[in-house]
Amino acid sequence: MLSTEFERVSLPLADAFTIARGTQRVAENVVVRITDGAGSTGVGAAAPAPHYGETAATVEAVLPDLLSVVESVGDPHALDRIERERRAVVAGNPAAHAAVDIALADLAAKRLGVPLYRQWGLDPETAPRTSFTIGLDTTDRMREKTQAAVAEGYDVLKVKLGTDRDEAIVAAVREEAPDAAIRVDANEAWTPRQAVRMTERLSEFGVEFVEQPVPATDPEGLRFVYERSSLPIAADESCVRLPDVPAVADRVDIVNLKLMKTGGLAEAKRMIHAARAHGLEVMLGCMIESNASIAAACHLAPLLDYADLDGALLLEDDEYAGVPIDGSDVRLAALDRAGTGAKRIS
Repeated sequence: MLSTEFERVSLPLADAFTIARGTQRVAENVVVRITDGAGSTGVGAAAPAPHYGETAATVEAVLPDLLSVVESVGDPHALDRIERERRAVVAGNPAAHAAVDIALADLAAKRLGVPLYRQWGLDPETAPRTSFTIGLDTTDRMREKTQAAVAEGYDVLKVKLGTDRDEAIVAAVREEAPDAAIRVDANEAWTPRQAVRMTERLSEFGVEFVEQPVPATDPEGLRFVYERSSLPIAADESCVRLPDVPAVADRVDIVNLKLMKTGGLAEAKRMIHAARAHGLEVMLGCMIESNASIAAACHLAPLLDYADLDGALLLEDDEYAGVPIDGSDVRLAALDRAGTGAKRIS
């Protein structure tokens, strides 16, 4: 038998986080806990994004139906059956599904006594380094944020763009982090022609790739950029679920997946394999979220080319510890407990 519960938590950010679409100061997460008869508890969390039609309130509204499926099946190892029945009961709502899926995966691995990556047979030494995000701000403040990130040992930086001073921002970041790998994310803010011009300029600063340069509603604009870009192009908002992978395969080099978009680990793995079949590189990103969910994402790292798993690092405080991250290193092999690694510390 399994018992379930959930609660909403408000997580203040260490610093206001701004992207082209707006500013966030608090992350509203919904934490799910699933407990078996022996007292083992699996933890997951939803970090809903209004951009994809979800809020903490919508997550709370559908979780009773999703968790009733879990309790009805009663076996945390029956992940395929639970996923199938969950999706029959509640369509969409991927962050809510992700919270349940993560909690089940955590519990199942705990019952086996192994970290999730070992249950999957993955090599922790192949995990790529994670980027640390420099949110939009004044150019001087972004310079200061870069200095602080470098001092903390982050040598892979993701820079948010979408302003009339994007080139100056990247120049400032590069000046403060001359040896760092730099990636940029426009969050749909550019026009196709503007994006092409920006890739030419950004290539002079050694930028690795450009993420989501144009709106997801403009697939032909994305193709236009891809065919003319001086840098590799990654899709985020243009790649949400499995059918999107083949749809963007002829217009990007990289797909950026997130558990809060895919609806959980199982769909994320399917999308990773689909991307490989289409010759695409894969990045796994995140929302601003607790280690209650980020920890699970870290276990997928050995399957990735790029990681952007800094969501919990942007919080002022987190009730959960997760997979150790030292600078940009995702230290899966250092995990000293079973499951995802999410552990309540307060």
